[in-house]
Amino acid sequence: MTPHIRIFALAMLGALPASALAADPNLGRNLAATCANCHGTNGKSVGGMEALAGLPKDKIASAMKAFQRGEKPATIMHQLAKGYTDAQIDAIAGYLSAQK
Repeated sequence: MTPHIRIFALAMLGALPASALAADPNLGRNLAATCANCHGTNGKSVGGMEALAGLPKDKIASAMKAFQRGEKPATIMHQLAKGYTDAQIDAIAGYLSAQK
């Protein structure tokens, strides 16, 4: 592939909307792995922190966005939540709500 074709191909990929690119089916799981530090593996807490597994998706997403905006008191969640986009929060919430 010549350099010109390679540049054109990369430019075309950048022009596609994110939805046109293949989504990672494990994105929610991978992002939620960070939650395991406090909320247990797959959101199944063994005590101390609230279990997130099986909670409604909108409740999880709403709480994370409240942490993000500083509306919900926290020791660390407000800092962690600021690192996620709305789409990532939605993926995390979807994954955790699907856990039993």
